[in-house]
Amino acid sequence: MNLESLTTSLEGGVATVRLSRPDKANAMNLAMWQDIRTAFRWADETPEVRVAILEGEGKHFTSGIDLQMLMGLGAQIRNACDGRTRENLRRMVLDLQDMLSSIERCRKPVLAAIHGGCIGGGVDLVCCADIRYASADAYFVIKEIDIGMTADVGTLQRLPKLVGSEGLVRELAYTGRKMDAAEAHAVGFVTRTFDTREALQTGVREVAAAIAAKSPLAIRGTKEMLNYARDHSVADGLNYVATWNAAMLMSNDLTAAMTAAMTKTTPSFRD
Repeated sequence: MNLESLTTSLEGGVATVRLSRPDKANAMNLAMWQDIRTAFRWADETPEVRVAILEGEGKHFTSGIDLQMLMGLGAQIRNACDGRTRENLRRMVLDLQDMLSSIERCRKPVLAAIHGGCIGGGVDLVCCADIRYASADAYFVIKEIDIGMTADVGTLQRLPKLVGSEGLVRELAYTGRKMDAAEAHAVGFVTRTFDTREALQTGVREVAAAIAAKSPLAIRGTKEMLNYARDHSVADGLNYVATWNAAMLMSNDLTAAMTAAMTKTTPSFRD
């Protein structure tokens, strides 16, 4: 892959996707938005990738959308017709949404390892991950309100489903205040916190390795079912998983896992 703002690696079934603009606090310029979609399309399509870790390089996870990109949007969407200018803007917002939604579309679990600031578009970004982990110095800010705009690429839609209080989400979105790692853990946005960034990286890699050792087919089906259940009724979810397993259950992975359980050995699965 030819990525301008991210680095990627793959080891032991675990892909690492790292935001890599540390001199700009990993501000999300247009190249980074595009690279995110490219990277998670690669993770989705590469059989050897079983799970992905999303992390940031430098002092902060990300400072959010690059303000220079934001200031330059006018020139990109301008048209002599005001209606067409507005249409261009809508299409651009939808495309930015799609770039982050590529993380949800990725069939492999994505674990976000967050340190330092996770601001504005960074919150939109990590809301798309399957699981979020944080170091003790991490904090989260829905910053859009402070630059006079409504957050529009996923936080307001996803965050209420990830934490136990809609009132908390409204407070964060209306005030732009910081939510530190301890609070994020207390409300369920972050699954686990670690004392240091080094401990965070070690801990997340241990979780990723555990996931990578499971049946890839079953893991992909589990992510599909969880995402579907989030947006549908219980009855719809039960019907869908019955249909899914009617197609996927009788697999080589099932045989390998059951054989390993009976012989007290470690199963091995195809990518």
